[in-house]
Amino acid sequence: MEGRVALVTGGGRGIGRAIAVKLAEEGAKVAISYRSNDAAAEETAELVRKAGAGCEIFKGDVASSEAVEALMTGVGEAFGSVEILVNNAGTTRDNILMRMKEAEFEEVLATNLKGTYLCTRGVLRGMVRARWGRIVNISSVVGLLGNAGQANYAASKAGMIGFTKSVAREVAGRGITANAVAPGYVETELTGGLPENVKEQILGQVPVGRFGEPEEIAEVVAFLAGDGAAYVTGQTIAVDGGMAMQ
Repeated sequence: MEGRVALVTGGGRGIGRAIAVKLAEEGAKVAISYRSNDAAAEETAELVRKAGAGCEIFKGDVASSEAVEALMTGVGEAFGSVEILVNNAGTTRDNILMRMKEAEFEEVLATNLKGTYLCTRGVLRGMVRARWGRIVNISSVVGLLGNAGQANYAASKAGMIGFTKSVAREVAGRGITANAVAPGYVETELTGGLPENVKEQILGQVPVGRFGEPEEIAEVVAFLAGDGAAYVTGQTIAVDGGMAMQ
């Protein structure tokens, strides 16, 4: 993907950071969007540049159509049309359903699902003109299996899978693929803060017996974003240590 323009949303840290660095190593110019953590985004940008790629960062909320429009304009001015889009931005507001506030439900769907819609819509016209594009949506094993206390998150991630299949069907004839990656439990700041008994409980559900690494998700994303995956579209690839065998 030498010289390709990639946009990674939620690219400031964790899985998004690993994806941004991997795409840079493969030769892409990388734009990163993030919502709040300036220092983390700058750190990711430095890692991308050390990998030998151009990098620009853009602050904004993918749930806002105005912010996404500004993001697309900024990336276009910096690098040109987006050729590889990774919809990774996401949030959680966990609660059991009986106690879940409407705002908790709406915020998660706005970021995870609406944000995916806005960013995908924002890049499609350029991809159609170029007759080449790669869209990779970061869903979750929770979108495949469900999880108690995460009805909002599971709904958003399952929605991303249905969205991916629909987009794939719409643009398959234009040289554009759309696929989803469904990570399981991955070593990030979030899982690092879990109590040991909770970690043990989670690992009991993972056949390979360990958490994943962000780089393992990035490897699959990089494959889907490259020329070698031109005949793969509308798929959901679980990278979860065997939790959701299909």
